[in-house]
Amino acid sequence: MLEKDTASARPSIVAIISANTEWKVIRSFYPDHEPQTSPLGEWFVVDLAIGEREEPVIYFHGGWGKIAAAASAQYVIDRWSPALLINLGTCGGFAGQIEKGTIILVERTLVYDIIEQMSDGEAAIAHYATDIDLTWLGESYPHAVHRALLVSADRDLVVAEIAHLQSRYSAVAGDWESGAIAWVAARNQTHCLILRGVSDLVGSEQGEAYGNYDLFVAGTTIVMRRLVDALPEWIMLASQAI
Repeated sequence: MLEKDTASARPSIVAIISANTEWKVIRSFYPDHEPQTSPLGEWFVVDLAIGEREEPVIYFHGGWGKIAAAASAQYVIDRWSPALLINLGTCGGFAGQIEKGTIILVERTLVYDIIEQMSDGEAAIAHYATDIDLTWLGESYPHAVHRALLVSADRDLVVAEIAHLQSRYSAVAGDWESGAIAWVAARNQTHCLILRGVSDLVGSEQGEAYGNYDLFVAGTTIVMRRLVDALPEWIMLASQAI
């Protein structure tokens, strides 16, 4: 069971929000919550209604890219020792392989922008790949999700690489941070739940949001609203299992 440290009122759940746009959207949902600061990013606590009780949940701005994602994940684990580390955010979907708006329950992450030319490149990729233990979730989820691998890199999806990512790893979407967050959580033996919604698609010629930031903001707002609204039910499920 998830337990709250009543002596220090330490929240047992931290939700990392990575990208700056995702964080701006989250902040707009909670205009009355004044954020506190940390060396890694802003954060604030929200009391979510979980069944008949309230559960304090920290929303933490982890920052974009693998460096910020790894550092902020370790920071929140060291500071709060959460029973559950959640990452909510967006991802770019492969056109024709997944629909816009789909919520991905990430079961495996893979960092694909590692280029090792002196020895075994695949071994280098495998070193930072992470299988996320989701056995505690069971097989019945509170909302419709697509359970899949998510590839990560410190760059937006490149059209010319999509066919390789799809054929080599059976990938259907990619982001910037989930690979680092999952890897850090696994090393700390911390339960991790990554839910990423497809905010935009990348096709055979270009990404629909490339050069169209307003489209990305619109997609991000829709995805983050769905994730935040669903969060209490995912926490309820976790509280029955962890």
